[in-house]
Amino acid sequence: METATTLEIASCSQRLVEEAADPADAEGPRTSRQQEAGSPSLQLLPSIEEHPKIWLPRALRQTYIRKVGETVNLLIPFQGKPKPQTTWTHNGCALDNSRVSVRNGEHDSILFIREARRTDSGCYQLCVQLGGLQAMATINILVIEKPGPPQSIKLVDVWGANATLEWTPPQDTGNTALLGYTVQKADKKSGLWFTVLEHYHRTSCIVSNLIVGNSYAFRVFAENQCGLSDTAPVTADLAHIQKAATVYKAKGFAQRDLSEAPKFTQPLADWTTVTGYDTQLFCCVRASPRPKIIWLKNKMDLQGNPKYRALSQLGICSLEIRKPSPFDGGIYTCKAINALGEASVDCRVDVKAPH
Repeated sequence: METATTLEIASCSQRLVEEAADPADAEGPRTSRQQEAGSPSLQLLPSIEEHPKIWLPRALRQTYIRKVGETVNLLIPFQGKPKPQTTWTHNGCALDNSRVSVRNGEHDSILFIREARRTDSGCYQLCVQLGGLQAMATINILVIEKPGPPQSIKLVDVWGANATLEWTPPQDTGNTALLGYTVQKADKKSGLWFTVLEHYHRTSCIVSNLIVGNSYAFRVFAENQCGLSDTAPVTADLAHIQKAATVYKAKGFAQRDLSEAPKFTQPLADWTTVTGYDTQLFCCVRASPRPKIIWLKNKMDLQGNPKYRALSQLGICSLEIRKPSPFDGGIYTCKAINALGEASVDCRVDVKAPH
C-alpha cells in the first residue's frame, strides 16, 4: 500500500508541474499523449491517391522482335499518385547504361536502344513502386539477324535427268528458328543461277528435269525471318547429265490401196437454155487411177466436134455447148472409165427460141 501511494503522489506532482509550465495548453483543447507521439509519423507518410499500375501495350505482350542494327524504343504508360519510383532490369540484373537509356516521366517510362545487338535479347522487367505497393511488367525482346550459310553441300548421285543433294545445317541460325532452305542450280554453259526449291525444310533433296547433255552445279541458302544467308556453299563436283544411247527401229509402213472404180459424186442436172446463148453442163466424179471422160449426145460420141468443148480437172467434168440451136437439145451423157470399171450419168437439155 505504501508503494502504490508513493506512485500516485509522484504522478500527480508531475501532472501539476506540466500544466504550470505551459499555460497555453491549459487554455486550449487537451490532446492525449498518444496522439502527440503519433503525429510526426503521420506527417512523414504521404497519402496514396492512385495505386501503381502499368498499362502494357498489346504489341509488347508477345515477344518483341527486332533486327540487328534497328532501334528499340519502348514507351510503357503507368499510373500512380504521387509519382511512383520506376526500376528497369534485364534478365534480373541492372541495365547496361552504355547500351540502354531510360527516361521516366510522370505517367510513362521509355526504354531506348539506338542500335540493337543480339546480346540485347532477353527479359526486361519494369517495376513501378509507391510505398509498400508495386506493379510489375515483363517484356521479352528478341534481336535477330540473317543466318549463316549451311556448312557444306554434297552431290550424292546422278541418274538419268536427276541429281541427289545433301547438306548440313548452319552453325548460326541468326538467333531465331530457320524457315527452310533455298536450292539453286546453274548450267555450266551459262553460269546463271535458277531457284529449284524454296522454303524447303529437309537437308537432302532430288533435283529433277535436268537437260540431257548439260553439266550443273548446285548451291543452297539458309533462310530465317530476316531473309536468306549472305553466302551459300557450292557443290565441288558437277552433275553431268549423259545422253542415253537410243536404238531406232523403223516400223514397216503398210501403204493403203486407194484404187477405186469411177463413181459420180455429183450427177448432171437437166437444163433448159435459149438459142444462141452458150451453156455448160457440170458433174463430179471420183476414181483412182484417173479415169477417161467421154461425153455423148443421144449416145453419139462428141469427141472432135468443134461445137463442144469438154474439160476435166480435179474430178470436175464440164461440157460447154457453144451457141446452141434447137437441134442441140437431147440426152447428154458423161461416162468415166478406168481399169477398175466405169460409170455414167445423164441429163436432158432443152433449147428454146427467144421470145
